[in-house]
Amino acid sequence: MVPFPSHVYRISNSPVTNDSVTTFPPNPDPCGERLTGDHVVQVLEQVSQIHGIPKTIQVDNGPEFISKSLDRWAYWHKVKLDFSRPGKPTENAVIESFNGRIRQECLNQHWFLSLEDAQKKLNNWRMDYNHNRPDSSLGQLTPVGFAARHCPPASATPQPTGSA
Repeated sequence: MVPFPSHVYRISNSPVTNDSVTTFPPNPDPCGERLTGDHVVQVLEQVSQIHGIPKTIQVDNGPEFISKSLDRWAYWHKVKLDFSRPGKPTENAVIESFNGRIRQECLNQHWFLSLEDAQKKLNNWRMDYNHNRPDSSLGQLTPVGFAARHCPPASATPQPTGSA
């Protein structure tokens, strides 16, 4: 597990998810045509196994984020859900910028012949974004390079234990 120093995740209903420290999106399992609260929880479980449980998750007010599944998961893991105010996208400017980049560099550049084709092309973009692109906000390191250099070992972040 490679925990992130701030333990704040910012997630959106874009085809990929990103975190606030390195801005690299993980590789969520294909979710089909509709993102649900259950799928958000599955992705958070995967990401948390790698990076640890966040203290806060910043989300918009989409149905997948106001779901009982996500609320239950956050409660169980003592995670604060920080909802942006409706009509205030600038409150989550990192996500808005990231979504714009995905749209401009991937979604607007390709025809998608099927859901599988879209997932393949988005995954290729994600791999390029994570491994090949230096980011000025990360000291000209790639997101993966930043995570490798700046994240403490997994044992440095205690994980909460659940009790019934």
